[in-house]
Amino acid sequence: MTDLSIFDISLTALLVSAIGGYLLGSIPFGLVLTRMAGLGDLRSIGSGNIGATNVLRTGNKKLAAATLLLDALKATAGALIAQWIFGGDAGLIGGFAAFIGHLFPVWLGFKGGKGVATYIGTLLGVAPLMVLVFAACWLSVAFLSRYSSLSALVATLVIPVVLWILGIQDAAIVTAVMTVITWIKHKTNIQRLMAGTESKIGQKG
Repeated sequence: MTDLSIFDISLTALLVSAIGGYLLGSIPFGLVLTRMAGLGDLRSIGSGNIGATNVLRTGNKKLAAATLLLDALKATAGALIAQWIFGGDAGLIGGFAAFIGHLFPVWLGFKGGKGVATYIGTLLGVAPLMVLVFAACWLSVAFLSRYSSLSALVATLVIPVVLWILGIQDAAIVTAVMTVITWIKHKTNIQRLMAGTESKIGQKG
């Protein structure tokens, strides 16, 4: 991994990377795939979220897996395309913008997903080794707690700290912002965790 310095990016590169990343991130793959599969409007199912977790509530595991993969890769694409055109600094902007696009897609009244998949996808594009750190944290917490949401939340806390320790300060700052937003989007999950009512991995109903 190389140091990322978003402050060296030109205004043109910043704007193009941000707009391009946002448009990629705002593609609602969960909504598109479920409609193509004849499952109706995903927003009327379960939590109404457009992410893979809600797709899973349709009972179609393959569709949920495809949604998870595509939601991650659209952020990776946003980062890599910007990086390829303008350099590494733009990659961080492109990935972050894709993350924002997924959470607040203009096409859906700015009501999107919760951001975990696109968080991981951004990491894959700008700091691939951090995906392994994320996975290790997620698996460890999941093994101990059996809570998927808690596992993701803890992993997002660890990533900015590790990046900062490695001396990749700009990526650490950007992922810290992403972490704060992810936690805000998981407000109801946090409330259920505190109340002891959050569903555990493998739990039915």
